[in-house]
Amino acid sequence: MDENKFNFEIMKGTKLYSIFKLKCPKCHEGKFFESHLYDLKKLGHVLEECPSCKTNYVPEPGFYFGAMYVSYGLGVALFVTIWASSNWFFDKVSVGLQISLVIGSIFVFGPFIYAFSKIIWANMFIHYKENDAK
Repeated sequence: MDENKFNFEIMKGTKLYSIFKLKCPKCHEGKFFESHLYDLKKLGHVLEECPSCKTNYVPEPGFYFGAMYVSYGLGVALFVTIWASSNWFFDKVSVGLQISLVIGSIFVFGPFIYAFSKIIWANMFIHYKENDAK
């Protein structure tokens, strides 16, 4: 069997590359966030501009307010996944345990959802340009 048959590497130049690698939506080279996703002092802080191509990450005041809708969608997807999997894969799961699982997962994945909602929102409006990557 060919080893490369199941290669799921995300290609540079796609929106998914920028989102999952947390890179600049325009050049896919520079960092997007000031620090690690779980750095609680700088949670979700976006750089002012790309260190590589100098793209402004904050084109207007309140630009990332729309990311709340993306965050809501990601939170609902997390809730539905936990609820459905606990009901489908386990017999007689109590409501209290389901609520505990949801609350625990929100604490664990909250910073991840917050940061991903911002980079997804930025990728909706800032598009990749291959020449800017050089």
